[in-house]
Amino acid sequence: MAIKTSRNLMMIAGSFYIPKENENKPFGEDAHFFCPSAQVIGIADGVGGWSRYGVDSGEYARELMRNAEYDVKNYRSIDVGPKQVLRQAYSDTAAAGSSTACIISIAGNLLLAANVGDSGFMVIRAGKTFYRSPVQQYRFNFPYQLQKSSRANGAEQAAELTVEVEGGDIVVAGTDGLFDNLFVDEIETIVNDYCSGNSKLSLSEILATAALGKSLDKTTVSPFEVAAYEAGKRRSGGKYDDITVVVAHVVECSCMQ
Repeated sequence: MAIKTSRNLMMIAGSFYIPKENENKPFGEDAHFFCPSAQVIGIADGVGGWSRYGVDSGEYARELMRNAEYDVKNYRSIDVGPKQVLRQAYSDTAAAGSSTACIISIAGNLLLAANVGDSGFMVIRAGKTFYRSPVQQYRFNFPYQLQKSSRANGAEQAAELTVEVEGGDIVVAGTDGLFDNLFVDEIETIVNDYCSGNSKLSLSEILATAALGKSLDKTTVSPFEVAAYEAGKRRSGGKYDDITVVVAHVVECSCMQ
């Protein structure tokens, strides 16, 4: 019997999470997972506005990601469809609150994603940004979100994204705690410094820590401040928030058939 070898790509991923300091919400409002066997990343950011009603949206985000991870681990198809996963996880989630969400998978040389809101990802190739997922928001600081409501659009509002990737690409995924505080060129610089150095820390931890530093600095210029200015609002410095970062290195693998 002849053995055919095909060249495919896979993600090797790591993550780092820094929740906001809040004794009432020790786990913060972000949630994420990476399933190596299914090659799927998931990130979610519970919408903090629910706290005024006594609701912890972190519960919604965590349940949504638990359901998504369960679905991908039990998926029968070789290629996981991110929107289908998000649709099923949304249907299975019963907690109160709402959340942004991003599901990312890889199939062959294609990065597939379903994204709702202002969580998202970027692909860095040869040190420069090759792709950045678009933000979905109704207006400044009001992102699209998943919510159990008869008026909600649910997972159908998710943008379906396809990006052709190659070995050596670096995928940086995160919640708005990352992208509201670090500009694209700052992320590029950190990634390039990491790749040319010998840091004992993970790239995801370095990025998350850098985002935290800017979030606490009211004298710095941040993407959040720029977006606020463009919306006619005044905000100074970074935005203190939960920060989730998942970094995936795209590598070639030989699959025996």
